[in-house]
Amino acid sequence: DLKKRTLTNLYNARPAWLANAHAELDAAVAAAYGWTDYTAEMSDEEILRRLLVLNLERAV
Repeated sequence: DLKKRTLTNLYNARPAWLANAHAELDAAVAAAYGWTDYTAEMSDEEILRRLLVLNLERAV
């Protein structure tokens, strides 16, 4: 039974508590970046665009 306890099996099952934990983590990271307008519906493209802007600002 212990051999069946893998990350792959856990993520394939995607229990509600895990989805909630990821949502909370996403919101906490967005808050750390100061993104007060973050929502869970924000596209990956928008998130990546913002991260690129931050990285470019820090590169100079």
